[in-house]
Amino acid sequence: MDAEQATSRLLSEQFMNSCGNTTGNKLAFINFPYSSLIRLIPTLLPKDKLIVEILEDCEPTDELLQAVIILSKKGYKLALDDFIPDSRWERFLPYIDFIKFDIQVFPLAEAKSFIHRHLNYKIKFLAEKVETYDEFKQAKKIGFDYFQGYFFSKPEMLQQRIIEPSELVTLQLCKEISSPELNYAAIEKLIASDVTLSYKLLKYVNESSVIIKAITSFKHALIYLGHDKLRLFISLMTVAHANQHKPQYLYVLSIQRARVCELLVTKGLFKIEPSQAFLMGMFSLLDALLDQPMSQLLTNLPLSDELKLALNEGKGDLGNLLNAVKCYEEADWKQVNHYCNVLGISEEHFACQYTESVKWSDNFTIDS
Repeated sequence: MDAEQATSRLLSEQFMNSCGNTTGNKLAFINFPYSSLIRLIPTLLPKDKLIVEILEDCEPTDELLQAVIILSKKGYKLALDDFIPDSRWERFLPYIDFIKFDIQVFPLAEAKSFIHRHLNYKIKFLAEKVETYDEFKQAKKIGFDYFQGYFFSKPEMLQQRIIEPSELVTLQLCKEISSPELNYAAIEKLIASDVTLSYKLLKYVNESSVIIKAITSFKHALIYLGHDKLRLFISLMTVAHANQHKPQYLYVLSIQRARVCELLVTKGLFKIEPSQAFLMGMFSLLDALLDQPMSQLLTNLPLSDELKLALNEGKGDLGNLLNAVKCYEEADWKQVNHYCNVLGISEEHFACQYTESVKWSDNFTIDS
């Protein structure tokens, strides 16, 4: 995996998936390769969540300097990773917050000289690959502020199950965002066809800032993001994911459930927004797709209390609707009859809408 894809997957899986609290309230040092920096990919994430590491193989070009200046002005903290002093980097230093020296490669004596020549900057210095107590003492003595290495702890590998958007949908989204004017209706349709993108979009919107009112539709989320961040979000998803690891049936069933819930609400006497019903159906299989409890997943989504209650406990009008759909899928006709009575709809009407949703999801999957 190249650096671009590695960074994109890290951002997607740790900040836009179900386990975005890996670092708790601590700042995460994240490597960004050259192309991600000049595209300002770090701006997808809140500035108080990370430190932007500029990889050692980045060329100190005018283009990179411009990106660094923009990020710095926006309040992002920046670090030079595995730094080897070079006069070409001097013009970058006023915008740099951390410099990381690999002390197994760059001698401590030379690091000391560099640190003392740049005391007038705001820069904090971090010693990497500190492997012994003596190295720690020496590094601390010559002016390093932070330390990292096997002397303190071996790296811990964290794992989680992820779901990935379909290649075809992400490619079509790329086509949409390449247009000068975004077609929000087309983008909304594509995102609504993929449960992964739907989940990550709402998760990202929730993480971006404090939301007073719960997001109730994809259109609302897209408009909230705006042109620039929406383009960055889609490009990140495209780079990050290429394959699916779960049966295609689960994705199709998510879309199908979303549609039948929407149809029943639209054509019934419910006091429920169709967009809420659609979201409920779309996210009703998240626990199966992610192999995690629904209650845990819902903490990451800016959904209404009614919607969370329906998904987590199957209660309320929305919960009864979802229970009816699940019973129909399992051919539990006794329970279907029960829920249809509770919902005030006929079994014939329910069956008709379910059949229509199956046809719609098949056509939608082909079109997408």
